[in-house]
Amino acid sequence: MPGHSERRVISHTGMMDRNGTVLSLPQAPDAIELRHLRAFVAVAEELSFSKAAQRLFVTQPALSRQIRALERLVGCDLFRRSTQRVELTLAGGSLLAGARAVLAGVDDAVTAARSVGGELENRMAVLWEPLVGPSAASAEWDEIREAGEALHGRFTPPEGVTITPVVAGGVSALRVVPDSPHDTTVLLIHGGGYVAGSAFGYRHLAGAIAVTSQTSVLVPDYRLAPEHPYPAALQDAMNAYLWLLDADNAAERRIIIMGDSAGGGLAMSLLIALRERQIPLPAGALLMCPWVDLDCRTQRPSRESPVLFSPDLARRFAKAYLGWHPGDDPALTPLQTDLAGLPPLLIHAASGDSVLQEAQLLARHSQQCGVEAKITIYPVPTHAFHIFWSFLPEAMTALEEIGGFIRNLAGARRNPAAGQN
Repeated sequence: MPGHSERRVISHTGMMDRNGTVLSLPQAPDAIELRHLRAFVAVAEELSFSKAAQRLFVTQPALSRQIRALERLVGCDLFRRSTQRVELTLAGGSLLAGARAVLAGVDDAVTAARSVGGELENRMAVLWEPLVGPSAASAEWDEIREAGEALHGRFTPPEGVTITPVVAGGVSALRVVPDSPHDTTVLLIHGGGYVAGSAFGYRHLAGAIAVTSQTSVLVPDYRLAPEHPYPAALQDAMNAYLWLLDADNAAERRIIIMGDSAGGGLAMSLLIALRERQIPLPAGALLMCPWVDLDCRTQRPSRESPVLFSPDLARRFAKAYLGWHPGDDPALTPLQTDLAGLPPLLIHAASGDSVLQEAQLLARHSQQCGVEAKITIYPVPTHAFHIFWSFLPEAMTALEEIGGFIRNLAGARRNPAAGQN
């Protein structure tokens, strides 16, 4: 009617103009990626950027950049932010249900494809084969080391970490620091059967740990066997630990020791050596699929895993590591040595790992010695599965547990009276 304001009618396909022509509404920009939607849903569900960042294994600044990018692409604010709280806007609320549905659909499709094709298991088997497959039993040490570096070289550190070379007590090392670390430091002792592995190769896992727990991570390049047999690696790990203990506000320093595979065995050797020398012990230790039985008597080849860290290969590595040193050294036999006085332990194991039984024995023996020890067994058919954190859901869950363990220890040290009634 003349003189009245014109109204536009919304149809299911778009908006109708005054001439009755349907105008198509703009589609979602092609530049919107799944990572933007995952970031948005995580913040919307947590209503906390810090908690959402830990959940997604990214730093808080990186998460904020993703949210800002999504808001630019959508064309409106999705959150109201203040120093005290985070709230969804009306626009954000309208986007949430659809974003959840999109992510759920994609995740379901990927899960179905993986379950049919066995993609994850096959991928891990292919990655492991050059390092622990049958050819490794007779390979030269340089070939094994190159295979290990090639495996780790397929993965990159997460966003938002700074990696710096340092010399820690005379030991070359890498320090991996997230954007906003608290004052706990992780000493990560890498795996590789004592004959392979490097700080450079382990940057990606160190970065994931740093982001998940918001801690600085130091990865020492300890000397490798057979050129440098025991106790060279233990001496290097000890020197790196003492360097951390002496650095910056030594009395307040909180250190947590971590190690995977042989690095887990070396972490136990370090704990025992520290106790025997009456050196202040760390706040706790995390052992990921630890190889702690150098006699290899407790290894049980798994029916689940197509590629094994086999007893034969383990014996070859152990012989190279021990050299002429007696294998009954208490620092090398944590399954028999009295472990009383050691700090809390979190042990991760895989159901399809040949060293599963020794991880279980270590947890039981630790508890019998009065040590607070917990073991979590993940349904994974491979050894040292944490290194596959970038694509393996169980590894991501394991890192979340690691982050919680570290944060709890840090909180306990800040509040020593907590929990004492």
